[in-house]
Amino acid sequence: VRRATMLAGSPVPVAVAALTEGAAGIAAFHLTLMQPVQPMLAQPGELQDLMSDGQVRLLDYKLDGARVQIHRLMDEVRIYTRQLHDVTKSLPEVVEATLAIPAEQLILDGEAIALRSDGSPHPFQTTMRRFGRRSNIDEQREALPLSVFLFDCLHVDGIDLIDQPLRERIEILDRIAPSLSPPRLETGDLEAAKRFLASAFEAGHEGLMVKDPQSRYAAGSRGADWIKIKQVHTLDLVVLAAEWGSGRRQGWLSNLHLGARSGDGGFVMLGKTFKGLTDELLQWQTDQLLGRETHRESHTVFVKPELVVEIAVNEVQRSPQYPAGMALRFARVKAYREDKAAREADSIDRVRELFQAQFTKSE
Repeated sequence: VRRATMLAGSPVPVAVAALTEGAAGIAAFHLTLMQPVQPMLAQPGELQDLMSDGQVRLLDYKLDGARVQIHRLMDEVRIYTRQLHDVTKSLPEVVEATLAIPAEQLILDGEAIALRSDGSPHPFQTTMRRFGRRSNIDEQREALPLSVFLFDCLHVDGIDLIDQPLRERIEILDRIAPSLSPPRLETGDLEAAKRFLASAFEAGHEGLMVKDPQSRYAAGSRGADWIKIKQVHTLDLVVLAAEWGSGRRQGWLSNLHLGARSGDGGFVMLGKTFKGLTDELLQWQTDQLLGRETHRESHTVFVKPELVVEIAVNEVQRSPQYPAGMALRFARVKAYREDKAAREADSIDRVRELFQAQFTKSE
């Protein structure tokens, strides 16, 4: 039922089919060209844990670009985002690369990414400048060209492949579009996987995707068949305020306002996060913050800048939203550092260094 729902794009037609035709009605749902389906998702993991059993897995470079699902019917191509928005007009390079593939019907899964002249990736935010543009496309293309990499093949010339093992889907993809594959390694050896991960980091990419070669394409699912291994940076930041939670977190202070030390002895806000908090930590955090409360504004409790929290981030981005002109991407709580005073937290200069390190390769 879940598979049929993902292919139909809505639970309503699936429910109708289930009521009127039973299992046969649900089974009738299949991929439809020019109708996007929810992408298969990955969950985070550790390479050591994944490769310790010696089982062979398929490893791809994890590119920090924008997920694209590409449909082709004869000379017509449509490109959809992770949220299933049509961005075809913004990405002429991807259209051209798709039309060059020797097939007439395709549904492909991949990543569009902006690369520098030396092949290293631009930051994610830079790639996203190309998405959603409706004017001056040729100028944008010349200033910031995109490359496309394909890592899965869902349909080719009338044949659905989502129920075929990943290894077979990749073999088909390599036959029809060998130049568009990301770097890949098939191995069951942990040391080989570590070297491959190191090469991904050295090339400036996010990490690795580790996949079960026998896995089917589970649209919309986030299971154990695809695991992402990513480089993570950590910062020790100070909690400046917190917002009351809602739903399951009702009654707890949840969304943290995070700041780095500034040169004048104060703190500069860099962003917010509510990720990584267990129920136990939420309770402890609420008690600690209420004990440091200075004032309230609406649903936000401001506190004395005393608590230091270790925050994992994937990237520091430009942002006009915060005073420092930077924001944290995928920030999540690792642990509170009760052993550290606020004066020992990371400075805004340290955050700028991390930000600038993303641009060390020349344009």
